[in-house]
Amino acid sequence: MESTIIKSRKFNASFGINHVVKNVNIDIPRNNVIAVMGPSGCGKTTFLRCINRMHELIPGATCNGAMTINDEDIYTMHPIFVRLKIGMVFQRPNPFPNLSIYDNVIAGYKLNGIKLARAEKDRIVEHSLTKVALWNEVKDSLLKKGTFLSGGQQQRLCIARAVAMEPEVLLFDEPTSALDPISTATVEELFHELKANYTLIIVTHNMQQAARVSDRTAFFYMGELVEYDLTKNVFTNPKDNRTQNYITGRFS
Repeated sequence: MESTIIKSRKFNASFGINHVVKNVNIDIPRNNVIAVMGPSGCGKTTFLRCINRMHELIPGATCNGAMTINDEDIYTMHPIFVRLKIGMVFQRPNPFPNLSIYDNVIAGYKLNGIKLARAEKDRIVEHSLTKVALWNEVKDSLLKKGTFLSGGQQQRLCIARAVAMEPEVLLFDEPTSALDPISTATVEELFHELKANYTLIIVTHNMQQAARVSDRTAFFYMGELVEYDLTKNVFTNPKDNRTQNYITGRFS
């Protein structure tokens, strides 16, 4: 039986008076890829940002209810500790423009004031870049700026930066929407490899992508978690008419 790593109960999130995530209950199993889909403005990205406490960085943003990792309350943990356990990769590749590829990978350690010996830095950089299938492409260019890379390589560099901190969960917010089809395919292939060591939660507008890469799919609509099941069930036998309407293109 699969163990649960992330759990929410009656979880709500708001921006001021705008209630955008409504009473969400979800259990996310370890070493799974979870796709979170739904129309624009349905609360899926806000919910993702609540998992590693980035939502609260926005002025006027509030949340309540229970959110746990390994049965520990995320909202009583120090936010830095939460973000060490739960890494995040954003929609557009965002390597630090003034840093080398090498320094981009270990940026999280520097930002958190964690000092490492040079040999340990070297090990982390090689290990992290190898995990995202980038080491062989960049090992002779580690001192070049991260922005020297192609868009797809930059996104894999950002994933390496998250992986370097050895988190348990990786959050992805539309991670391939700014990439070309070949780079998208490379990143999708990477998801399958990463789930051996991490739990992946991926917000996507791309239903075909959700069907290709995920074990389970959550469908959000107007702030509510409408349906959450094995991906094949959501796409072939949805239980809710709103899910059916969305996946058949009756609304988007």
